[in-house]
This record gives sequence, structure tokens and C-alpha cells, in this order.
Amino acid sequence: MPIIRLTTVINAPIKRCFDLSRSIDLHMITTQKTHEKAISGRTTGLVEEGDTVTWEAVHLGVRQQLQSRITKVTSPTHFSDEQVFGAFKRFHHDHHFEENHSKTIMTDIFDYTAPLGILGKFANFLFLKKYMTRFLLERNSVIKEFAETDKWKEIINEN
Repeated sequence: MPIIRLTTVINAPIKRCFDLSRSIDLHMITTQKTHEKAISGRTTGLVEEGDTVTWEAVHLGVRQQLQSRITKVTSPTHFSDEQVFGAFKRFHHDHHFEENHSKTIMTDIFDYTAPLGILGKFANFLFLKKYMTRFLLERNSVIKEFAETDKWKEIINEN
């Protein structure tokens, strides 16, 4: 069971970072390279506990669908999602947020199992973990860019 752990320091308030990370609309911006779009369940706005989102995207040259369920939301410090169906055998993705002075420390913990048994383990060793790490780093980079500039106003209404 590989685990990817990433930490991103963002010079923005914790609630803004938390909401941007839960935004379906921003997620689709962060995943333009894979043509990812929400096709059923919640398809716009901010995900909440109990929501499901079915995504369609092209990963590794293959069009595929994945459904995830938001299993826990503790605003503004944590939310988690889990695969309902999709390409992985399973995944659990925790999103943690911590305030540190005027910055937000965003930590992703992506715990997953590749499909196909020993073949999946081999694929993970060869490319899957690197692919998923790069995917998450790109997503976090866009979240950071939006949070630290006025672009966040295009996505969320901060009160």
C-alpha cells in the first residue's frame, strides 16, 4: 500500500486554502492536462461530507471514470475522500490544513492500492507513484497560485 505525503506552504488564510481544495471548479482547472471533468454527483461548488463526485478523465492515455465520496469534513482543518469505483483497487485521500503564523500548511496523504495484484505493484514501482505524485504536485501548485493571488475570487466567496 503506497502512500504519497506532500506538504505545501501557502501564504494565505487557512479557510481560503481549505475551500479552494474542496472546489470542484478549481479541481477541473488544476487537471486540465487530463481533461478531468465532474460528470455526476456534485459537479460544481464545494464538496461537503457525504457528497459523491464522478470524474471522467484521460490518464495514461486511457479515458476512465472514477467516483469518490467525501467521507469526512472538519472545517477548516481536514477533509477526506475515498474511491467508490475507478481505476485503483482503492484509495483514501486525506487533506490536512494547519495555520502557522500567517501561512497555511497543506498536507496531502494519498494512500492507495493499485489494481491487478502483482502487475499493479510492478506498475506502481515503474511509474504509477511518480505519476500520481506529479499529478498531486501540479494540483497543489494551482491551489497555491489561486490562494496567494486574487484568482481565488473567481472560485469562492470568502466572507
